Amino acid sequence: MQKVREAERAMVVDQFREHEGEIITGVVKKVNRDNISLDLGNNAEAVILREDMLPRENFRPGDRVRGVLYSVRPEARGAQLFVTRSKPEMLIELFRIEVPEIGEEVIEIKAAARDPGSRAKIAVKTNDKRIDPVGACVGMRGARVQAVSTELGGERIELHRDDIVLWDDNPAQFVINAMAPADVASIVVDEDKHTMDIAVEAGNLAQAIGRNGQNVRLASQLSGWELNVMTVDDLQAKHQAEAHAAIDTFTKYLDIDEDFATVLVEEGFSTLEELAYVPMKELLEIEGLDEPTVEALRERAKNALATIAQAQEESLGDNKPADDLQIFQRRQTLKG
Repeated sequence: MQKVREAERAMVVDQFREHEGEIITGVVKKVNRDNISLDLGNNAEAVILREDMLPRENFRPGDRVRGVLYSVRPEARGAQLFVTRSKPEMLIELFRIEVPEIGEEVIEIKAAARDPGSRAKIAVKTNDKRIDPVGACVGMRGARVQAVSTELGGERIELHRDDIVLWDDNPAQFVINAMAPADVASIVVDEDKHTMDIAVEAGNLAQAIGRNGQNVRLASQLSGWELNVMTVDDLQAKHQAEAHAAIDTFTKYLDIDEDFATVLVEEGFSTLEELAYVPMKELLEIEGLDEPTVEALRERAKNALATIAQAQEESLGDNKPADDLQIFQRRQTLKG
């Protein structure tokens, strides 16, 4: 008898493992506080945990429910099949059903982000320049996107080009697209920190951020970048503060005058690390710098970093940063 049960369990695992990542349908068998169980037929059951349901979603025994099978776990008491309605995969699979061009690989969904039950964004691209991927996902009079929204309990996906976002291989342009309906005035990319500063006009700030930060949060999830939204004036002030902090750092630690430090900042250098370790040819591209000057500058930057590191080590015993280090840290904070 034990071997029979093990064989049945193995069959269920094999049967459904092939369908991981796909939408399956079941009938609600039992409703618990933290989950519901679905009857999938053929003695197979699945579980939807509370966190995998949409907010305010209430099911009753006998209801038919669709969700994405995202985990198949063979366990002693039987195969555990886990289904979700809240993860981005559910959104992607619903669009795959409603938009034939996705199944035909004419259109690709590159990313999806959700505030389950409230709002969502997807990024799409076309492999056929004759096909508008956004229009295809919206459908005639919004029919396709409305079908997806209805299945997700009214989760709002704008019927225009706002929340169905055109993919772009350029991260900055993609973020500009993802920030819709807000118009981006300018954008500054920090690849090292993987962040972008996004500037919008003051009258457009609330729309860019969205209710409770929803618009920028979804754009951040969609792009995979940390996004900082601010007004044009605030961005300008931030960059001025960063520039002044960098100039102060360079004049203090490199023993150069303010004019020379300003030139370095205008050429895009903002930290001692950059000056110490950037390839020499990049510094030689600055007008007026020759090889001996660059060598001396790099040596001073390395010595400054060593001095700061030593001060940091010495301060550990006191649990108090040295004065020079405190100044340096404050300037670095201003820059960030």
